[in-house]
Amino acid sequence: MANGGPVEHGYPHLEVVRASITALYKRLSYDTIHAFDTSVAPVDVAFCDTDDLHLGAQRVARELVRHYRLPDARLIVGFREMTHAANVELAAGPEYFVELNDRFRTHRRDIGAALAHEVTHVYLHRLGLSFPGVRENEILTDTAATYLGTGWLLLDAYREDGASSQKLGYLTPEEFGYVLAKRARVFGEDPSVWFTSAQAYTAYVEGRGRARQDEEQPPLTAAGWAGRRRYARDRRRAREPRAGAGGVERGVPYVFSAEGARAAGAGGRGVGVGEGGGGSEGLRVSFPCPTCHQRIRVPVRGRVRARCGLCRTVLDCDT
Repeated sequence: MANGGPVEHGYPHLEVVRASITALYKRLSYDTIHAFDTSVAPVDVAFCDTDDLHLGAQRVARELVRHYRLPDARLIVGFREMTHAANVELAAGPEYFVELNDRFRTHRRDIGAALAHEVTHVYLHRLGLSFPGVRENEILTDTAATYLGTGWLLLDAYREDGASSQKLGYLTPEEFGYVLAKRARVFGEDPSVWFTSAQAYTAYVEGRGRARQDEEQPPLTAAGWAGRRRYARDRRRAREPRAGAGGVERGVPYVFSAEGARAAGAGGRGVGVGEGGGGSEGLRVSFPCPTCHQRIRVPVRGRVRARCGLCRTVLDCDT
């Protein structure tokens, strides 16, 4: 929890965030992900200063437990002085003890945000989904909370001005906006109407722009002129004798490989759904799905429609 201190901005954790989205789709499946098509509503986690502190915290915790469909989980919420915003003991259950920072005694409208992170910890713990390393696992938790419909509360808790600042969670405000935009794209939501923080809205708009860039990378047909030209140059080089994997050294998202060879890091395969003609001497290209970031591998044969086998997104490509 940044409380009055500097708030980190930008996208320093973007690769872990993308890996977290992929891990969610792999562990939960397409159908389970889409069972979270409705975010937790602001009215259900609202907390005003006239509410009883402990009864109100328990009420919000129960609502978040309901959102994650954990009917037998019981959260017992307390408050104490601590450095972090909150902490949960991940025991066998069904009771889980959550401690919130004493700061929330007087900043009650952000209790829902702190509890959203901790209840997501419980949900992932029960799934057996985790990343090695404390920081990576916390990034996974923030990403999961946001993608599954509760993390918008964490972004809305971000406030910053010349005299003070507050941010909850391990993602930067822009990274929260990035994941929230990914979710909005899949489920057709408009989370901007929920924000009470002007800084949170600005971060969401910034993250939305960054998420849109994922949908504009070649070989997707939405790629811009410069990207398409660079892709064509790399494709020509990949056809040359003894050519290595195209694009890796410059950090572009696509990699070329010969027919039958498996591209490094390609964890999935695209399914053609109306492919164009005109092969390119057995050349294939792999690239990340802009929705779930699983790598897709398709033939280089001009216009191709590919379906991601993980998230089922249909992509228009010009390979």
